[in-house]
Amino acid sequence: MKVAAKTDAEFMARAVALARRGVGHTRPNPPVGAVIVRDGEIIGEGWHKKAGGDHAEVAAIKGAMKFLSVGGKSGVPDKGALKGATIYVTLEPCSKAGRVGACTDAIAASGISKVVYAIPDPNPDNCGKAKRALARAGVQCERFKGDKGVVAEADELICHFRKHVLTGLPYVIVKIAMSVDGRICDNWGDAKWISSKSSRELTGGDLRGKVDAIMVGAETIRRDNPSLLSKGRPNPDLVRVVVSKSGRLPKAARVFSDGAPNRTIVFDDARKAIEELGRRGALSVLCEGGLKLARSLADAGLVDQWVNVFAPILIGSRPIAKAVRGKFNEERSFANGGDRFLTADFGAWATGFGD
Repeated sequence: MKVAAKTDAEFMARAVALARRGVGHTRPNPPVGAVIVRDGEIIGEGWHKKAGGDHAEVAAIKGAMKFLSVGGKSGVPDKGALKGATIYVTLEPCSKAGRVGACTDAIAASGISKVVYAIPDPNPDNCGKAKRALARAGVQCERFKGDKGVVAEADELICHFRKHVLTGLPYVIVKIAMSVDGRICDNWGDAKWISSKSSRELTGGDLRGKVDAIMVGAETIRRDNPSLLSKGRPNPDLVRVVVSKSGRLPKAARVFSDGAPNRTIVFDDARKAIEELGRRGALSVLCEGGLKLARSLADAGLVDQWVNVFAPILIGSRPIAKAVRGKFNEERSFANGGDRFLTADFGAWATGFGD
């Protein structure tokens, strides 16, 4: 196996990179990555791919066993084979068995000598218990105290899980595209293409690719007929959600007829939708459904993060097709008030439109 790291921070950073591969696929579990190191060499890697499957630690142990040609096809850890090895994990190993066995038991059985984890498990059933469980097996366990940037990345990976395990509700992200004059659509109700192609690609690929569910309102389905699928890596685990009080939606809408393996669920109320998604194990929801739906979620105190895309476009009373597009050229932030000043130029003399 290629040796690509020499420090604790690099080993943990590799574990974080592995954990990212599971984002959007692990509900109701968090995405976790792990690497096993012996004599400065990475000998095993793993990440949690899906609930019910191997946790990151077990996947890494199996990888190390295969690398060391120990245990044969059974993959059963040979006690002592990993003596002297350290496992770096993005999240504190679970000490209570769930759908699969406890990771602390698997680590102890493998012969690994030391565990280094980045973030304590927010689940009260496991928080702070790994060290005690591993100590009984003679395994050293400590929290990573190195690069703060790596720790922040590991913490960000579980923010959705943290809210869900502590409240039973998913982490809710609202994305709104808005013109500089505060419009999210024109007078005809058209909301398409306010943001740029690059912004749409970011939403369709990066944002949708990192959540468990996409939520929109009925009007978005009727007017825009979106697929709501990730435009990056296909994610069959992504759930599509439509909020419609009447339930009257076009049967030919893409969310019902595109043949994708992704489920589409219709709810008559946004709060009910969020609560039910939480019960179904969803860790995160991205709302792309317009201002009315966004406001209903905000009024209910359910929004955790706003993603505002400000486009340098002046709509006024025009159709979007005839709106005036300008150019952002400056941003200033104010530490005390937290405000940000963003300026946009629309004159040809300022933007070069006349060239």
